[in-house]
Amino acid sequence: MPPLFTQTHLLGLAGGLMIGSAAALLLLGNGRILGASGILGRFATRTTTGADWRDHAAFVAALVLVPGLAALIWGVPQFETLAPLPLLVVAGLAVGLGTRMANGCTSGHGVVGMTRFSRRSIVATLVSLAVGFVTFHLAHHVFGVL
Repeated sequence: MPPLFTQTHLLGLAGGLMIGSAAALLLLGNGRILGASGILGRFATRTTTGADWRDHAAFVAALVLVPGLAALIWGVPQFETLAPLPLLVVAGLAVGLGTRMANGCTSGHGVVGMTRFSRRSIVATLVSLAVGFVTFHLAHHVFGVL
């Protein structure tokens, strides 16, 4: 039987704590809800100005710079992907489309919306999880691509 907590589990826990902390700090410090896809989308489409633009630019810069800094300090973790690259590209596009259709991503709906007991966020998170389970089941057990 594998150990209860492996390094992978602890890294996932640390990442979750960082996302939750960032969401809480943004809400408490600026009174704004953290929705990474919304911030990135508004920044990319240039639909924000002034202080909002500076906040969004800082957020996007942190999304890029912090993992790079972590890689410099601790090195790049070894990983292996079993899925072919075209499948990963299609999966990434599907996630982006789903995020757009749901008006938010897991940081907005799953972390912040559910903690505020938003019915819309609870439904969006449950639908996202259900689609993920079905997709994995089909890809792994039916099509054998994972």
